Amino acid sequence: MDVQRIILAVIFSFSSLMLWQSWQKFNIPASTAEVVVHQTEPGKSSIQQAEVIRQENLLQQGSVVSIQTDTLQAQINTLGGDVQQIALLNYHDLQHKNVPLMLLQDTATNKFVAQSGLLGNQLPTHKSLFQAKAKNYVLMKGQTELVVPLYWDDAATGIQVEKDYVFYPDSYRIDVRWIVHTPHPLTEPIEAYFQFVRDGKAPIGESKVVHTFTGPAFYTQASKFKKVSFESLNKHEQQIPPAANNGWVAIVQHHFVSAWLPKNGEHREFYAKALGNGLYKAGVLLSGNKISSNTVWQMDVPLYVGPQIQKTLAGLAPGLTYVVDYGWLTPIAVPLFWVLQKTEEITGNWGWAIIILTILIKLAFFPLSAKSYRSMAQMKQLTPKLQQLKTVYGDDREKLHHAMMELYKTEKVNPLGGCLPTVVQIPVFIALYWTLVGSVEMRQAPFIGWIHDLSAPDPYYVLPILMGLTMLLQTRLNPAPPDPMQAKVMMVMPVAFTVFFLFFPSGLVLYWVVSNIMSMSQQWVITRQMGKKTVRG
Repeated sequence: MDVQRIILAVIFSFSSLMLWQSWQKFNIPASTAEVVVHQTEPGKSSIQQAEVIRQENLLQQGSVVSIQTDTLQAQINTLGGDVQQIALLNYHDLQHKNVPLMLLQDTATNKFVAQSGLLGNQLPTHKSLFQAKAKNYVLMKGQTELVVPLYWDDAATGIQVEKDYVFYPDSYRIDVRWIVHTPHPLTEPIEAYFQFVRDGKAPIGESKVVHTFTGPAFYTQASKFKKVSFESLNKHEQQIPPAANNGWVAIVQHHFVSAWLPKNGEHREFYAKALGNGLYKAGVLLSGNKISSNTVWQMDVPLYVGPQIQKTLAGLAPGLTYVVDYGWLTPIAVPLFWVLQKTEEITGNWGWAIIILTILIKLAFFPLSAKSYRSMAQMKQLTPKLQQLKTVYGDDREKLHHAMMELYKTEKVNPLGGCLPTVVQIPVFIALYWTLVGSVEMRQAPFIGWIHDLSAPDPYYVLPILMGLTMLLQTRLNPAPPDPMQAKVMMVMPVAFTVFFLFFPSGLVLYWVVSNIMSMSQQWVITRQMGKKTVRG
């Protein structure tokens, strides 16, 4: 068993796993339960109060308030003050290059909205009707912030509530501010909830070959980062973090995140649930205080809706960078991305940064790779003798195996001598794979010529074909397997992988092409050195 077969087997297994995960992702059954946040009921906990009432057909209809900044186009519905649409102006739709990416939306086919409301004292929820002073707001050049106020009042009690959305230039952060004015003490503490309601569909235009997580995620200092799949919500198997005085809730998808980010120190409870009809909710409930006299109550919670830019996320909330999820290889992937980012700052191009990083990694592992290549070179020199043994012993596998072991012992060749160096390298290259998949910096990043987006497949299939050719050349450099069937499989695999890589992001294929070229170069050097030693001997 040679090292090349180990590498290809690992790659093939890894790719098959991604395909299986993608199939599962697009075949999740829907749940039938449907509940929403509503007003409180006596004798029940806060979470129960927020979940017991079924959604009703409402006669009230809200109007739409439109907001424009240099980074966002947003729509807020006065019915509940829901953020029902956010388009990211710096990112385009994967299917329509001239259309901004719609991250939040509420249409007949897709639903993803951000909601918030108050519990207790008959205060407004996300089903209450607010009033707006204007229908259109624009953040002008030079403005430091844009405040979009919504108003609600109760004539019977005299309570007035203001719900403000505060937008900032060059930012995907929106501050949501609740202000309650009351002319008399309130009988119950005010609690506020902040949640997302989303369908379980994959983001429009996302690759079905490269599987990435879409769904709720939570973070607290005690439980750390937890992803909750839509499938687990259907089965009621999710593990929601316990109550804490820190942490946040988010909906994560490939390259982007929407997150409610309450300030640390306030008591909070987290929740997530299947609502039925393919809809899900995830949110956080914040405990407030009683208003004991004529006073004003206020709560501010930031809402982030934008790309997973790690520098930005790190400055917003503790642990938010975990949404850029590299899985169990995060300790390796994080420093790899750091090097990739620093290289891009020098070259000014993510494609060249990928090439340089791949070369640096291959050079760093050259001492280990050399052992593997020497082992393969030795095995290639033994190929004629191995074929002779096969002719002598025919189908008697036991005698053939014994004779092969004797040959390896006589020639002082370890057929598994290159396995350990290769196994050590595999986690690094898989981590680099996930680094390239998970980094939004690759999105819409051009390389050269026809490649305008390193996160999209090569439109002319040049890189996948080059990858297949380099893999074929690698196969020819390796010793031929003694088993004819294995030899045929090894020759077919470059073709199979070429077809498979047609649908991979071009940044990933670029990485494999460079890696294959470096491997061939290193293997050629080692094999030539081995050949010279054989001639001199």
